[in-house]
Amino acid sequence: MYFLFILFIVGSGRMVVSAVGLNSQTGIIFTLLGASENDEEKKVKKSKTQDKASQKTHHDGIALEIQPLKSEDAAESEEKEEAKPVKKVNVTKKEKSVLQGKLTRLAVQIGKAGLIMSAVTVIILILYFVIDTFGVQGRSWTSECTPVYIQYFVKFFIIGVTVLVVAVPEGLPLAVTISLAYSVKKMMKDNNLVRHLDACETMGNATAICSDKTGTLTMNRMTVVQAYIGDTHYKTVPEPEAIKPETLEIMVNSISINSAYTTKILPPEKEGGLPRQVGNKTECALLGLVLGVKRDYQPIRDEIPEEKLYKVYTFNSSRKSMSTVLKNADGGFRMYSKGASEIVLRKCSRILDDQGQPRVFKPKDRDEMVRKVIEPMACDGLRTICVAYRDFPAEAGEPDWDSENDILSDLTCIAVVGIEDPVRPEVPEAITKCQRAGITVRMVTGDNINTARAIATKCGIIQPGEDFICLEGKEFNQQIRNDKGEVEQERLDKVWPKLRVLARSSPTDKHTLVKGIIDSTVGETRQVVAVTGDGTNDGPALKKADVGFAMGIAGTDVAKEASDIILTDDNFTSIVKAVMWGRNVYDSISKFLQFQLTVNVVAVIVAFTGACITQDSPLKAVQMLWVNLIMDTLASLALATEPPTESLLLRKPYGRNKPLISRTMMKNILGHAVYQLIIIFTLLFAGENFFDIDSGRNAPLHSPPSEHYTIVFNVFVMMQLFNEINARKIHGERNVFEGIYRNPIFCSVVLGTFALQIIIVQFGGKPFSCTALTIDQWLWCVFIGVGELLWGQLISAIPTHHLKFLKEAGHGTTKEEIHEEELTEGADEIDHAEMELRRGQILWFRGLNRIQTQIKVVNAFRSSLYEGLESPESRSSIHNFMVHPEFVPLSEEEARIPEETGDEIDSLPGASSGAGGGGVPPSALPHSRESSI
Repeated sequence: MYFLFILFIVGSGRMVVSAVGLNSQTGIIFTLLGASENDEEKKVKKSKTQDKASQKTHHDGIALEIQPLKSEDAAESEEKEEAKPVKKVNVTKKEKSVLQGKLTRLAVQIGKAGLIMSAVTVIILILYFVIDTFGVQGRSWTSECTPVYIQYFVKFFIIGVTVLVVAVPEGLPLAVTISLAYSVKKMMKDNNLVRHLDACETMGNATAICSDKTGTLTMNRMTVVQAYIGDTHYKTVPEPEAIKPETLEIMVNSISINSAYTTKILPPEKEGGLPRQVGNKTECALLGLVLGVKRDYQPIRDEIPEEKLYKVYTFNSSRKSMSTVLKNADGGFRMYSKGASEIVLRKCSRILDDQGQPRVFKPKDRDEMVRKVIEPMACDGLRTICVAYRDFPAEAGEPDWDSENDILSDLTCIAVVGIEDPVRPEVPEAITKCQRAGITVRMVTGDNINTARAIATKCGIIQPGEDFICLEGKEFNQQIRNDKGEVEQERLDKVWPKLRVLARSSPTDKHTLVKGIIDSTVGETRQVVAVTGDGTNDGPALKKADVGFAMGIAGTDVAKEASDIILTDDNFTSIVKAVMWGRNVYDSISKFLQFQLTVNVVAVIVAFTGACITQDSPLKAVQMLWVNLIMDTLASLALATEPPTESLLLRKPYGRNKPLISRTMMKNILGHAVYQLIIIFTLLFAGENFFDIDSGRNAPLHSPPSEHYTIVFNVFVMMQLFNEINARKIHGERNVFEGIYRNPIFCSVVLGTFALQIIIVQFGGKPFSCTALTIDQWLWCVFIGVGELLWGQLISAIPTHHLKFLKEAGHGTTKEEIHEEELTEGADEIDHAEMELRRGQILWFRGLNRIQTQIKVVNAFRSSLYEGLESPESRSSIHNFMVHPEFVPLSEEEARIPEETGDEIDSLPGASSGAGGGGVPPSALPHSRESSI
């Protein structure tokens, strides 16, 4: 059941009323989530025809985005905002992850280089063969030799394809998938349920985390730890004997009755555990106070069930208090109230003294109490709640309960309590790790500024002597919005870099902050933002963030659906684990690249040089494919499953444009390639002398495998195996064996590859172009392979900063490219020709709409002129109107018109009086909303 244009007063009842439309809170949330883009566009365009003729709609071009709602503190200006036109919603596409973008660019570059090398190899082989055969030797092409020549050309083509296969890094997608899948599986044990695979590696590049306070940084277990009762400030929960019986009785009754009856404190599930808090945590803390003074709330609730409650003013964001009215036996009324201390105390005119009797409570007394009681509590990180009551005598008659301002006044303060939500013991250390890792942690909470600042200090988010700012939602909106209430990025860029705490904030403030940080161009690279949230209202911020973390315990279904990762324990420490795994994914891919590119460089150069000099590749096609299998499938399995270490949190985030291949990695790649090329070419051209065997060079076309080329192949594979151990370190570390036993997959792959190599060499025979080797030859091959480890130590000893000629590779997207992508965002599938076509369509539809509008005006005029003479068919109903195809409803016609600029939209008929060509007010149109509902 839906109700439109009806104002409902908040209170208790048995009916659910659902708000509808784009301007409802749910509509705004799902608008920002992008759940119903098409419906919203239609509603927006239909609303344009109902604006006043003098109003002008302002647009920012194609990619317009709805302005977020104002915060709770700016709610009083909401009525003024209703007159403003609603802007079109634009749901932007999900951009590629940082790693995906870099890998795509790098793979394309390597692929082009491999294609060029393979083509050059084939061309040189063919030219060398043709010149040597027909030029130097002077042979002629005869029909008898044609099959032989064709076999040579096929052989050259196979060598070229082999070079291309080895050069192209087709193992990159496999390595990425294996690393992500492995990380996702392991992250489950660290209480991270990953919903989107790329969120894992994106988290490794996070530069900012916007976190909730309650439940994430704190334990979400509210407890009363201080109280001000009877003119005495108790630093701990007082004993019942210390409180006057009259004060104690009214306080217990107030807390027991003036709270949701669904809120309870149940016995612990396990012996020795803490009692379970069910329902509102703040009310659970107050009920805990009742139990702490040796009283029980349940008998009071049983005596006064919910049916006997005369009136209930439920808690809401504007009232910030809850009140319950009971009818006394003498016909009078008693009202119990509780709420934010600064709100409720302002409405108190009396307070219970140390004798349990009301005394006058003047404004100066309130100011003194705020200064001496409430502010010290807030500075200790406590949430302050005031408990009060008011009696309505029977002689005065029944008050006007709808006059809320009069009812919620002249209260008598019973007590002010300080409620603590303890900081999780592991959170300060986790935040210190984040800060050491170059990640800025910001707290976004609904608590008051003093409490938020105190909790942030306990957590370590703000440090003494640091240049930071803490803002409330109202002040935040004043600083970032212009006179029209619109968010300006330039203003936001002056606030967010130093902002650490945003208090008294609404969910829309959170979305505005996250969007502003992501869209900012202040730094060298774009910020990568992670957000935590648990409520439905957090959905837009979770969706907008690069990585959204939803609470698995306290989170709603909408929040979980909008998130990328679900924290199954609602703990901030799990976010730090996600950072570690994300950075580990990035490093695992870099390790794989370092290993693969070394093999690529050596294999391609050996195949190219050997083919050009000896007219044959030293590594045969099947052998190259085995090498390709080693460096792609098996290496990706080995290097992509490295477990993370705490050392990953000792460096800053790589950033979006940080190259995948650093100068240190390039030093390792080229350094090991030099060693391997020296060994391979030495064995290729002098190996037969060293091992006292026959040379395998210049062998006939179908000659049997030689020991010479088998040793070359075996040494090459041995060097790759031991270089795979070197590839475990990419930052210049010397101990390449550190933590190797923590990765049984790596050890299994290396040992398994070694065993398969023995089988291929000893028993592979002609299919693998191998012949069996002796023990001595095997020992020499392994010894040369072990030399890779020693050579790696030598390379690590060379300072990278001295090798200025080394270049980096695998850069991310530059600022200029990001800017170009933003210009074309939302138009990915529209080319320039289609844009020209759409401009023509706009002109056509505009002219058609003007003609239709003029016809409608004429028809409306005729129907009124000939009223009584004839009864023209009514088209006021939208259903009747749709029967006539020559009259297409303007709202639907506009929905089919592709928008281009704000000026052209403004010029459409019905948008404004200045449109020209017969623009008329909405009231003159026969199919306007008023007549069609």
